[in-house]
Amino acid sequence: MPPRIKKIVLAYSGGLDTSVILKWLQDKYDAEVITFSANLGQEEELTSLPERARAAGAAKVYIEDLQEEFVNDYVFPALKANALYESKYNLATALGRPLIAKRLVEIAREEGADAIAHGCTGKGNDQVRIELSALALAPEIKVLAPIRTWEMKSREEEIEYAREHNLDITVNKEKIYSIDRNLWGVSIECGALEDPTNAPPDDAYVITQNPVLAPDNAEEVELDFTRGIPTALNGQELDGVSLIKKLSALAGKHGIGRVDLVENRLVGIKSREIYEAPAATVLYLAHRALEELTLDRETCHFKEMLITKYSELVYNGYWFSPLREALDAFFAKTQEHVSGKVQLKLYKGNCRITSRFSDHSLYQKGLATYDSSDVFDHRLAEGFIKIWGLPLKVMGERAQKD
Repeated sequence: MPPRIKKIVLAYSGGLDTSVILKWLQDKYDAEVITFSANLGQEEELTSLPERARAAGAAKVYIEDLQEEFVNDYVFPALKANALYESKYNLATALGRPLIAKRLVEIAREEGADAIAHGCTGKGNDQVRIELSALALAPEIKVLAPIRTWEMKSREEEIEYAREHNLDITVNKEKIYSIDRNLWGVSIECGALEDPTNAPPDDAYVITQNPVLAPDNAEEVELDFTRGIPTALNGQELDGVSLIKKLSALAGKHGIGRVDLVENRLVGIKSREIYEAPAATVLYLAHRALEELTLDRETCHFKEMLITKYSELVYNGYWFSPLREALDAFFAKTQEHVSGKVQLKLYKGNCRITSRFSDHSLYQKGLATYDSSDVFDHRLAEGFIKIWGLPLKVMGERAQKD
């Protein structure tokens, strides 16, 4: 017989699911439940959570601002890697889940808890990200996923359970969309989006302006980078959290960063999602522009081969894996000279590079130009082509003989 679970740490948002889970865990296991809520820049009101959690029976409440750690230890490594899942998704939610799981197991150990719990569904990616992180960091701690196992099959049944137990929940008209937001972006699904033939309705978007309604005048922005990390916006030095927030508001105003993707979930389902990532879209474009100037050809091309694998590791829940750590070390090495300034123009959903500069640039105008200042020795090209094409020449001769 397995040992009895006496204490549980629950990832708690204060919404319907986790409010019901909080009470259900107490009833199911006769256990003490501690709640943990993380501020990752989701712009939601968290001050009411302690009162609501305690009213539902929480023995203790943790609320922590993890924005700085999220940006420095999760977002910026992904930016250095230019990580985009299936070339489109900036991994905002996928980057947040391992940090939440890390704090869950840390609190569980501090509190002597037997288990952690989450409110993820059985066909989503987040259950995998949280549970794989927990397995890597604290394999001795049990993970509970009530929504996968309990008897309730619908939102209506959850509402009835909440009412029966006098839980403090606000139940309005059923939400049309499922939205997950943090500092790095917004993920949106459900409703009309479940039919991929439907264009995303305007009311689905949270932080970006409809490009048609965006300002009629283009806006120039300038970004400074130091070793692959953005350090200033329009000449103002900012910490990572502040820079992302300011840039997100600025780019969102111009309708930058909307993505519509039918993606391949880890569990084998194709899912239509829309994403908003205004700051990430601008930063990825600017970062790549600096890399074009400062990375040598072989490093640049080899890095492209690794981006897909890195993005898949993050998406699939393998943040706390030796391979991800090793790839981060490689990407960090590539950023030693990725410093400089990039100017971009924002206009009605479009973002384009207008200028890039670096003291570490490998670009030499004398080699690239076609005017009178050209220093490239064109006479060398004939020998280069003969040597470069020698294998093809030999195969061509064999083909003639055959």
